[in-house]
Amino acid sequence: MSFKITDAVTWVGKRDWELRHFHGQEYSTHRGSTYNAYLVQDEKTALVETVWGPFAGEFIEQLKSVVDLSRIDYVIANHAESDHSGGLPELMRLIPEVPVYCTQNGVKSLKGHYHQDWNFQVVKTGQRLSLGARELIFIEAPMLHWPDTMFCYLTGEDILFSNDAFGHHLASEGMYNDLVDPCALMEECIKYYANILTPFSAQVKRKIEEFAGLGLPLKMICPSHGTIWRDNPMQIVKQYLTWAGNYQEHQAVIVYDTMWNGTRRMAEAIAEGMSQADPSLAVKLYNAARADKNDIITEVFRSKVLLVGSPTINRGYLSSIGGFLELVRGLGFKNKKAAAFGAYGWSGESVRLMTAQLNEAGFEVVNDGIRAMWNPDGDALEQCRAFGRGFGQGLTV
Repeated sequence: MSFKITDAVTWVGKRDWELRHFHGQEYSTHRGSTYNAYLVQDEKTALVETVWGPFAGEFIEQLKSVVDLSRIDYVIANHAESDHSGGLPELMRLIPEVPVYCTQNGVKSLKGHYHQDWNFQVVKTGQRLSLGARELIFIEAPMLHWPDTMFCYLTGEDILFSNDAFGHHLASEGMYNDLVDPCALMEECIKYYANILTPFSAQVKRKIEEFAGLGLPLKMICPSHGTIWRDNPMQIVKQYLTWAGNYQEHQAVIVYDTMWNGTRRMAEAIAEGMSQADPSLAVKLYNAARADKNDIITEVFRSKVLLVGSPTINRGYLSSIGGFLELVRGLGFKNKKAAAFGAYGWSGESVRLMTAQLNEAGFEVVNDGIRAMWNPDGDALEQCRAFGRGFGQGLTV
C-alpha cells in the first residue's frame, strides 16, 4: 500500500516480506526487503524508480490508484539493476512516449536488460529538471555500486533519493528509521555495506564529499531498499564515512571447515589462545559450510584479523573455504591481517594454498600458518593456542 512521505512525495514501492536471497543466491536477506519507488507530484509528475519484475503488475495497479498514468511526465531510472528497473517494461508499454532520465551508462544497461529503445534522456551531475515549484538535481554516482548509478535530490522537500547507497534489506511495516528496531537496522546496514559496497569505499567517500560540497539541505534520505532515513539522516552518512575508512573493530574472526573435526579443534584452540592473550578481543568462529556466508563476510569486515582453516583434500582445501576465499578476494578488504591453518594426513597442501589466496586477496599475511598431522594431540593443540596467543598479543586496541 502506498503512503505519503510529504505532501508532494508518495511511496509507491513494494515490501517483500518473503525474500530470503538476493543477487540470485549470493546475498542472504533474513529480514526480507523493500523495493522503494517514489512519485513526486508538482506541476509536473516524476516517478523515481520502479520495483523488481515479479511485482510489476502489483506496482502498476498501486501506481494507478495514486495517479492517472497519463499524468506521469518523467520517469527517473537511478539504476538499471533488475530490482530497481524490473517494472519499467510493463510501465513503458502503457506510457511509451514518457522520457526516461538516466546516465549514459544507464541507457546502455537498460537497453542490455530489456532491448527497448525508450525515450532516453541522458543526464549529468548538476543537471536540473523542473517540476514546477520543485526541481530534481541529478548526481552521477558511478560504481555505487554499478557504472550507471546516480542519485537525485528534490529541492523544496530536501530529499535525497540515494538509490542503493544508505540502503539495506529490511522489510517493515513502519517505513522510517525511527519506527524500526535500531539494532536490526544497523545490523542490516553494516551487512549491506560489507557485502556490496566494500570494494567501492573510495568512491563512497568521494561521492559523500561531493554531495556535501553542493551545500544542499537534507531532511530525508530515501534509498531504494529498506527504511527511509528521516530521524537524523546524517547518521547513516557519517557511518558510511567511517565504514569507508578501512574499518575495523577490536575483533578477530576464525573461518574454517572440517572433515573429521581435527581442523575444528585447531580453530577452537587458536581462539582460546587469542582470548588468553587479550581478553578484550572479540573472537568469533564460523564453520564456512554451515554458517551464512554473508554474515561471515560482515564479521570479516568488522575484524582486524582473519584466520582461515581447512584440512587438505585432493591436494587442496574444502569447497566451502574455496567459495569463501573467492568472496573475500572480490571484496578487496584493506588493513587486515591474516593467516591459515589446517589438519592433514599425508600431502598437506591446504595451508600453503590458502596462504597464497589470502595474500592475493590483499590481506597482510603475517606468517606461513600452522598445520597439524591427522587428529591433533595435546601438544599440537597447545601449539595452536600459542599460535593464537601470538595474534592476540599483536593486536592493539
